[in-house]
Amino acid sequence: MMRFYKKSIALLCLGMLVSGCGTYFNQPLGPQDARIGELTPKSRVLEELPLPAEPVVVGVYNFKDQTGQYKPVENGSTFSTAVSQGSTTMLIKALEDSKWFTPIERENINNLLNERNIIRSTRDEYRKNKNPNEPSLPPLLYAGILLEGGIVSYDTNIVTGGLGARYFGIGANTQYREDRLTVYLRAVSTKSGRILKTVYVSKTVLSQAINASLFKFVDFQRLLEAETGFTKNEPIQLALKGAIEKAVEALIIEGIEDRIWSSKEGTAMNEKLVADYKAEKKREESMRLYDRVVDEAPRGTSLDVSVGATLFDGDLRKKEFGSMASVGLTTKLTPNLNLFGNAKYLNFQGGKTLDEDYFSADLNLEYDVLPTDNFGPYIYAGGGYLFGEEVSTAKIQYGLGVVYKLSDKLGLRVFGEQNVTFSDEVDFTINGKRDDFYYNFGFGLKYYFGGNSKKQNQDGLELTEQQ
Repeated sequence: MMRFYKKSIALLCLGMLVSGCGTYFNQPLGPQDARIGELTPKSRVLEELPLPAEPVVVGVYNFKDQTGQYKPVENGSTFSTAVSQGSTTMLIKALEDSKWFTPIERENINNLLNERNIIRSTRDEYRKNKNPNEPSLPPLLYAGILLEGGIVSYDTNIVTGGLGARYFGIGANTQYREDRLTVYLRAVSTKSGRILKTVYVSKTVLSQAINASLFKFVDFQRLLEAETGFTKNEPIQLALKGAIEKAVEALIIEGIEDRIWSSKEGTAMNEKLVADYKAEKKREESMRLYDRVVDEAPRGTSLDVSVGATLFDGDLRKKEFGSMASVGLTTKLTPNLNLFGNAKYLNFQGGKTLDEDYFSADLNLEYDVLPTDNFGPYIYAGGGYLFGEEVSTAKIQYGLGVVYKLSDKLGLRVFGEQNVTFSDEVDFTINGKRDDFYYNFGFGLKYYFGGNSKKQNQDGLELTEQQ
């Protein structure tokens, strides 16, 4: 027993060292120099956009935090805001990086006007005394478009969870949390006041913690205690910067689509930018909040073909895997409930004494946990009958599996189930009071007969028809 504990301790220490080495080796050992601010993936996207035909002069008066959220803590909240109050500066930086806009100072316009008044007064005095030909102060640029909007929401704890286990003083746990912020950005024409385009972007903020600990008496009056762990918090400032940059990118490309502005390279580049953006937008719109892909065509009636293995567990000591093949039909009763019937060929193996073929017919009620997702688990239970040359018996079965839709018509299915028979003679051996049972493990394809096709009416609105 002591050897077992020592091995467990060694394995835990090794696991803690391996899992936390990245954190330990990156611990700061002293003050660090100032560095250029970090870039987000969208920073590169903005910098790599093609040049515009002509940069647009824009003004940003105030792109502010409209959430009113304070930073949450365990015992309530603090007076520190949940998101940065410098979002206007971030937006101006993103506009500069894109090279599609010429931002002008409007956030602190009073300071600019005061300084121009000082310059004008000084020049007037100088002109009177020494140089009457001193040129006048040039006029200010004015904006053709105003950019408005702000941070409209910051939702905390939209997803929380964790996992942990402890056994005889040895334990580990992990916790995670996701927040979400949403940014709206709109372009307004200064000539007419018309809103030219509005876009909005959401960004999740991830926090994660991993801990491991050990508390064990390794010998009499000898206690070993150790713990390790690390926490990673995605910087909210970078998350906000990425959301604003994504909003600027969306504004540029949707403006190209509406012919508000154009790239320098002309129609071909415009069409490519819009096509790539639409493909990305379609992919993102098909994903829910937690990056779950929405299944546009519902999983309706399907033909199921599967192969796999069977493991018989009866009265024989030696247990071996046999083969299995099945064909079935699934039909939808409600959004979550399906009726699933199938026929199976089964080959049971058990040493030298058991090599027998059986057939079964099953009828199950299936519960689809995520019926509108592209990838979803399901559980099922039902009854059936097992047919053999010498032994036939009723049975019940239950199991679970997952379905992944490869396309609107084709899906991949993986499952495992237990079958409990009402006979102790399936393996031709009677020993004890327990009836025989067996397991099936398999994978296969699902062919969907139904589906939704999208068409458009004369007004350009999408219509959905059942095939």
